[in-house]
Order: sequence, then C-alpha cells, then structure tokens
Amino acid sequence: MPDGYDYLFKLLLIGDSGVGKSCLLLRFAEDAFTDSYLSTIGVDFKIRTIDLEGKTVKLQIWDTAGQERFRTIAAAYYRGAHGIIVVYDVTDKESYENVKGWLTEIDRYASEGVLKLILGNKSDLAERRVVEHDTAKEFADQLGIPLLETSAKTSAGVEDAFIAMAKQVKEIVDANPEPSSNSKGGNVSVGRSIEAEKSEGCAC
Repeated sequence: MPDGYDYLFKLLLIGDSGVGKSCLLLRFAEDAFTDSYLSTIGVDFKIRTIDLEGKTVKLQIWDTAGQERFRTIAAAYYRGAHGIIVVYDVTDKESYENVKGWLTEIDRYASEGVLKLILGNKSDLAERRVVEHDTAKEFADQLGIPLLETSAKTSAGVEDAFIAMAKQVKEIVDANPEPSSNSKGGNVSVGRSIEAEKSEGCAC
C-alpha cells in the first residue's frame, strides 16, 4: 500500500466562475464554508482521504478557474483525471446553459471514458432558483450523465456527490487494473503542490 492508501483518484471540478466550485471543494475537503471565497486563478487542489468499501482512497480534487482567460491553463489538467464534475448554479441560468460547452471541453481534452457528473450548486437558495431540478435531470438523462444538487453553504448533498463519484471510479479501476502504475488509481503524477493565488470576489 503506497503511502498509506490503496487508491489514488484525481477528480476535476469545472464550470463557470462563481458557481461555487471552490466552496464545494472547501466543504468536502475541510467541512468549512466562507461567503468571502475568492475566484481561483489558474488551478488549485485539495486532498482528502476516505474509507470506501474497506479500502483507503486518496482523492486529489482539482479546482479550475472558470474564467475564459484561464481556460488554456485548466485544459492541461483534464488529462489523467479519473472523474470530472461539471458545476452550475441553480440561481444562474447562463451557468446551466454553459454546461453543454463544458462537456464539449471534456470531450476535447479528457481521456476517453472519463466519468462525468453534473452538479447543480446553491440548492439552499430556493427563492432565487431559476433552473428547476426536473429540467436539469431530463437534460442529464438524455446524455446519460448523473445529476445531483448540492449546497456548499449547508453541506447538503456535497459528501454524497464526491463519494458517489469515487465509488464509480473505484468500480472502473477494479475492473480495468493498470499493472504499470504504483497505485490502483493509475499513474497520476500530479502531486506537486500548487497554492493558487486568488483575486476578485466570487459568491459560493
């Protein structure tokens, strides 16, 4: 067991700026939330180790900048990802409509067969909701991609979303082992620490 874990999975969070990707990551990795979280510049990541079906799974979760000017930087991080989570804001119709574009980015840059999950964040803001769950679910079902709703603020659905994706990745890795890799998670050599700078406010 390398470094105390059985599996190492790389997950990627993508979506428009301001949908709450950084807040979702902070909630899952540290069970914390802040209203003053700032927009990610480039790429940042956090690590959380979980117990999954009796195995120790290390999740390396990358948070990419949603702004167009950082799109090229983020593209390099699609490669090697085991799972990609596309996040939109249920109170922002444009961010939902842009999910199609983000899925196109996945097809362009990610490995073939990478797992996908669509997350509608800020579900706690019921009075401001403009994207109905049934509408988004129908869209996701047509694409064959699971859809969940979360609230980084209240933590509703956050744990379930990341655990569900980790479980799916584990099933695929177990079914298709890579003997050349150091861990069952595949050869994901992206362990160098990046402390991304922050600037300009972003609501979570």
